[in-house]
Amino acid sequence: MLITGMLRTGTGTGTRGPARAATGLATVTLTVTSAMLAVPLSLSLVTPAWADDGQCTFPSTLYAGRPWALQRVNLDELWAQSTGKGVKVAVIDTGVDVKNPQLTKAVDASAGENLLPPKNSKGETIDRGNNQGTTDTVGHGTRVAGIIAARPAKGTGFVGLAPDATIIPIKQNDAEGDGTAETLATAIRHAVDKGAGVINISQDTANAVAPADSLQQAVDYALSRKVVVVASAGNDGLGGNVQITYPASYQGVLAVAASDRNNERASFSQSGEFVGVAAPGVDMISTVPGKGHCSDNGTSFSAPYVAGVAALLKAKYPQWTAQQIVAQIEQTAERTISGHDRLVGWGVVDPVKALTDVDPEHPVETPKPEGGVAKGEAPSVAPLHFGETADERNTRLGTYVVVGGLVVVAGLGGSAVAVRDARRRRGRVTGAGGAGS
Repeated sequence: MLITGMLRTGTGTGTRGPARAATGLATVTLTVTSAMLAVPLSLSLVTPAWADDGQCTFPSTLYAGRPWALQRVNLDELWAQSTGKGVKVAVIDTGVDVKNPQLTKAVDASAGENLLPPKNSKGETIDRGNNQGTTDTVGHGTRVAGIIAARPAKGTGFVGLAPDATIIPIKQNDAEGDGTAETLATAIRHAVDKGAGVINISQDTANAVAPADSLQQAVDYALSRKVVVVASAGNDGLGGNVQITYPASYQGVLAVAASDRNNERASFSQSGEFVGVAAPGVDMISTVPGKGHCSDNGTSFSAPYVAGVAALLKAKYPQWTAQQIVAQIEQTAERTISGHDRLVGWGVVDPVKALTDVDPEHPVETPKPEGGVAKGEAPSVAPLHFGETADERNTRLGTYVVVGGLVVVAGLGGSAVAVRDARRRRGRVTGAGGAGS
């Protein structure tokens, strides 16, 4: 049987090399046999938020300020708890370029791997790069790695959330989508065998096709070794589209949606019951091949934000299981409702709270609903006493008027909240949807 899949290419971010023009979203058709277990994978890319000059090129210039996604975090308080030292994070992607100074010392090239085949399904030679996975002509994997573990550098406020973690670069996909579910499964196993404590997967199977069992078996292998697997939920959420994506929807995988500056689901972000948490995914600054930074959008860049937090927890609590680390991230996420919803899961990740609101001896096993809107209590009114004097009666009536006015104000305030929230729900329903990574 032939499986035909439409595939978004890595150039969908608009990034390009020194001589490559920004091409926008493109699709190609891959045809493979099911016997090969080769389901095409799509990179988690969407229309970019362009850099200052309207294009994203690399090498590029430094981003001088502190990106908004980092401004929302008290980094000093966070790093007082953990910097991710000693934790290896595998980035299964398009490769990680070590020429960017912020990644040179962050990447363990000796543990890297290149799983792209010499030729594609059409028999054409693939520009694979080196065998260590440190060649990235797309720029996607380099940006993902930077969000996780970019080292501090002069001239920029950008830095990875886990600046002492180590990246294992695994090149498994490219701009043409030559990665398959089988090579993704191989990449996961390689990451585990090389000592990864966290695995980031910012891609999914094309058209949300359920892949062969080998991919889920690889995920289960990682989880059994206490490895946290983080995957992007996808970018097909526009127009109310909802679909289940893989490997994000596998049991035990932390599926990450994208949030905006208001902690709301980004319009493109895939929604679904499988979403675990959301993280910043709009105007995401990160490292690019060569040097410098670029801005982009997508759940591809939300997932490594969460993977960075997972690395921090893994370094501080190495005895915790993958399930406990995932549950801790979900339990401490910022939420507007008490429980889980299909748009942002358990809420938007809160790195500081994830590291500080914790009972080390009794880690969370499963996130539980908490918070929400508290029920208002009726005001306490003094009982009426017969035989009161005129002054006492006037004082009592004055008290009733004041309390009654407060009740009316409280009631109006509650109505305003209810209307606002109702409108928000309607807006979410009409704007909800799913996405491929």
